[in-house]
Amino acid sequence: MQKKVQVLGMNSLFSYDNKFFQAINKIADCFFLSVLWVLFSIPIITAGASCTATYYTMNKAIKGNRGYVWRSFWDSFKSNFKQSTLMWLICLLVGGILGVDAYITYHMLGNGEKLGVFYYIFLVMIVFLILWMVYLFSYVARFEDSIKQTMKNCGIIAVANLPRTCLIFLELVVFVLIFFFVPVLSIFAPALLCLAFNLTLEKVYQKYMSPEDIEREKELEMEAKR
Repeated sequence: MQKKVQVLGMNSLFSYDNKFFQAINKIADCFFLSVLWVLFSIPIITAGASCTATYYTMNKAIKGNRGYVWRSFWDSFKSNFKQSTLMWLICLLVGGILGVDAYITYHMLGNGEKLGVFYYIFLVMIVFLILWMVYLFSYVARFEDSIKQTMKNCGIIAVANLPRTCLIFLELVVFVLIFFFVPVLSIFAPALLCLAFNLTLEKVYQKYMSPEDIEREKELEMEAKR
């Protein structure tokens, strides 16, 4: 009798419904998603589509328990490749221009020139560009829109939800510090940072979703938990 109870206990331990097993599975999924982000971002030009696919996978497969990591990532990567890549190239161009301007004005500031004060302006613009990009690729993962409208909407949403935008900035700073001081955790960094973004941004995006869409997503989440 005692031996049978022990066997049942082991079956319960390795059951998919077991909380410990689910936690281990989520950790493995986060590691796999981080690896996918790195691999698909290596060509540089594909980094935008990789970021979009990572957010999509985090929201649907890992957080929403709907689908598998690889299938979700690949489907999003393919379907959003063109739009995400074009926006990524635009961001790289703007970032390059701002970076050069910041570099020049930084040295002007060091030489005591008055125009050197523009260094701080360019620095703020670079930070906003990075935050805007977080909105861009997560927006593409969640909504269907034209490139022009997406870029416009994300700028408006970022400013209209400034407290959330500031929270995203803090999340970025925290993960940069973790990367330098606890490098072993960097293998999970892309997925965990994406999760932090997701928890922050989904509350923002729900403001712009129809009640029908919100209700539909709740139904899908309930079905996934069954």
